Amino acid sequence: MEVDEKKNVVYSRDTIELVTVAAEFCAYLEQSEGRKRKDFIDTVLKILPLLYLKASLLPAVEGAEDFLPEAFVSEQDYEFMRLTLGDIMGDKDDYLDFCNDEVRFSDEPAMKTISEDLADLYQALKNFVETYRIGIDENMYEAVAEVGYSFSLYWGQTLANALRALHRVKYAPHQGDDDEGCDCEDEEWID
Repeated sequence: MEVDEKKNVVYSRDTIELVTVAAEFCAYLEQSEGRKRKDFIDTVLKILPLLYLKASLLPAVEGAEDFLPEAFVSEQDYEFMRLTLGDIMGDKDDYLDFCNDEVRFSDEPAMKTISEDLADLYQALKNFVETYRIGIDENMYEAVAEVGYSFSLYWGQTLANALRALHRVKYAPHQGDDDEGCDCEDEEWID
């Protein structure tokens, strides 16, 4: 691909809008320590659909096979984020995932946490945003290819799972033992 074509991808409106929303999402999560769960959920429920929309509008590009994107989020950063978000979510963090491909081959649903889902999103998007912050066109092009590919492969589904679980926490009536308010026959929720 020629330099001008790559610049068209790197600086396209859709790409810049994803960078902007991803940067806001990452900044919000980084500043979330001590937030009230209700306020946190209200905000994240507004950002996640926008992230999904912006990622789905990215141009489909092929990155170089030998390019390894730089990882800006360390294991310690990831773990700190996961624990911080877990503290905010408290007893509403866990959920059972029946949409996982591995569930088809098992009698048991997968146990997931909203905090881990959001930390996974943070890791993918923070690496993308930081690559843009450095401003090297070739690396930014590869970051667009990587974030688009990883969106289709895993973090898009992770985002949808987190959105579903957060929606349930916000809008489900207070649940007793009978789990009233869930009109999904195949879903169970951990309280």
